[in-house]
Amino acid sequence: MLKNLVSLAIAILLLAGVAPVWAQDPATTHQDMGAMNHDAGGMDHGAMSMQGGTAPADARDPHAYAGGEDFGPIPRPRMGDEERFGMLMIDRLEAARSDDNTAAMYEVQGRFGGDYDRAVLKAEGESDGGALQEARTELLWGHAIASYWDTQVGVRHDSGMGPGRNWLAFGVQGLAPYWFELDIAAYLGESGRSALRLDAEYELLLTQKLILQPRVEANVYGKRDTEREIGSGLSDLSAGLRLRYEIRREFAPYVGVEWAGKYGATADHARAAGEDAKEARIVAGLRVWY
Repeated sequence: MLKNLVSLAIAILLLAGVAPVWAQDPATTHQDMGAMNHDAGGMDHGAMSMQGGTAPADARDPHAYAGGEDFGPIPRPRMGDEERFGMLMIDRLEAARSDDNTAAMYEVQGRFGGDYDRAVLKAEGESDGGALQEARTELLWGHAIASYWDTQVGVRHDSGMGPGRNWLAFGVQGLAPYWFELDIAAYLGESGRSALRLDAEYELLLTQKLILQPRVEANVYGKRDTEREIGSGLSDLSAGLRLRYEIRREFAPYVGVEWAGKYGATADHARAAGEDAKEARIVAGLRVWY
């Protein structure tokens, strides 16, 4: 049976004009291979060159069509990484109620630029009794160093109660493994001042529109600043849970709870002013971006 199948296959190949290797004349095969080697030996290897180096004078314009055609009156198409985009996010615009006080808080971030380089604006603050208690405003230049990470460098200005403070800012911002959003920055200020800030968030999707967001923020200072009632070391730490409902992705009200504490000399200043060093707050607000 096998012999018959092999014979049938050879017959089909011979009818198609293709002979298997074992069915070819060895002398003919040897002559054909010799001719191939002879032709290969006659190739002009000097005309071949490795990729790289200076482009030849007659190389075509990389921004033009093949065959010497250009775009004519039509503007050259722009690639995706050449476009400029802008975004403004009001991440927190909220009222916070503690045992005996109600305060208003905000956190805003804006960006404008391309995929690799962009201008970044960050602003965060707290108002109590119609007066701005403390605020932080940063103007930064961000540069992408990985798919989900930017380095940032720029300036920071602190305002509110007490004298203003100016800082040089250096930091990274991005998406860590397991979808944690991190914003870490170090600051150098006047008179040898230094500071470190950590902001971490996570979004847990209960449904496509209902989202639970844990959030932690901490501030550390290298030097005591009595005029702004800030101590050295860990100055303040806050941790909260916010549950928001996205009516649209760009418009989401939320409610939540937050625990906030002041530590070290910062706590001493708070108690001296008749304030609680640690408190729990009920928060309600709005998250908007466009």
